[in-house]
Parts: sequence; structure tokens; C-alpha cells
Amino acid sequence: MEQIPEYLRILWSGVGVTISVTLYASVVTIIAATLGGLGRLSPHFWVRSIAGTYIEVFRGTSALVQMFWIFFALPLAGIELTPMQAGVLALGLNVGAYGAEIVRAGILSVPIGQFEAGKALNLSKRDIYCFVIARQAIQIMMPPFNNLFITLMKGTSLVSLITLADLTFRSAYLRADTGQSTLILTLTLFIYLGISIVITIIMRYLGRLVAYPGSHGGAAAK
Repeated sequence: MEQIPEYLRILWSGVGVTISVTLYASVVTIIAATLGGLGRLSPHFWVRSIAGTYIEVFRGTSALVQMFWIFFALPLAGIELTPMQAGVLALGLNVGAYGAEIVRAGILSVPIGQFEAGKALNLSKRDIYCFVIARQAIQIMMPPFNNLFITLMKGTSLVSLITLADLTFRSAYLRADTGQSTLILTLTLFIYLGISIVITIIMRYLGRLVAYPGSHGGAAAK
């Protein structure tokens, strides 16, 4: 048990990489989900086709295979990415494909009467979508996106397979070096759990920020 502080120190050196990948991939996820979700709602067939193809390809294939393809296959086409860039891009696009359906469903969940109310107030179409539809849709999307970001964080363990020294990589190194699999894996599990709890706290706080005063979402978040 006296080795626990040393094990935690080594594991903690990989937490920074795990958090960095999570943050950067979250940005890619939000962009991909927004573009994919809006694309599925586009009145233009070719836009819907592109968005639908992206969603089906990335939802229908393995995230690990996607990461390997981006890291090992793209260089054959002259596109070389660092392990961090490949991991972030693969995870962001993979999780973003699931997020696109959340965005689409969130927008469709806003009652059509809200759009009509905005027109009655002489708001422009852009203002209605930005300040009426989008805000309500974001409020609806916050809980599923919380689950999505936790899934993304857990998926960062895959980047250890393309040489990134994340938490899982450090855990595997310690297990091979010490043979203390049960203890090290237990510590690793609790660290991942701690990061998940932090993500949930942040998302609940953001949910309160976007909730209308006195709304159900605002009350539920308290």
C-alpha cells in the first residue's frame, strides 16, 4: 500500500493527456454534431446526403479502426498527423456522428409554435433560429450531450494504441512493470470516475446557464 502515492504520481502524468484529448475532441464533436444535425434538416438533398453519409459511416464502423485508418492510412495519401491530432480527429468525428442525431432531435423537439411566435414578434428568420429555437434546443440537448462527453472521455483510452501516453497507457506500463494489476486498475477506474463526475458537474452548470428562468430545465438543474 505504501506504493500507492508513487503509482498515483505516474498515473496522474497520463491524466493530462486524457483531459487534453477529451477537450480537443469535444470541440471537434460539437462542430461535427452541429453541422451533421443541421445538414440532416437541410432542404437541399445533397446536403442531407452528405450529412447522412457521414453519420452512417462513423456510427457504423469501429472507432478504433477509424483511428488506425486516420493514423496509418492517411500518410499513404500524403496526410500525416501526430498521434494527438489523429486521436482527437477520430474520436471527435466518431462521437460527433452520434451527437448529430441529438442536435437534429433537439431542434425538432422545439414546438413549431415557437417559430410562429417569433414571426408574430417581427423577428427575422435568423433571429428566430438563433435566439428562440437554438436556445430551447440546446436546453433539451444538454443531458444527452453530458452522456456523450462522458462516452468520449472513456473512448480516449483508445489513443494509447497509437502511442499517446494517456491514463490507460500509464496504467498498462505500471501493470507490466509491477504486476500489481488489481491495485493499479482500481486506481485507474477511480480516476476515470472522478473525471466523469467533473464532466457531469460542468454540464449541469452549463445547463443552468442556458435554461430560461423558472423553466423546468432550470429547476431540475438546481
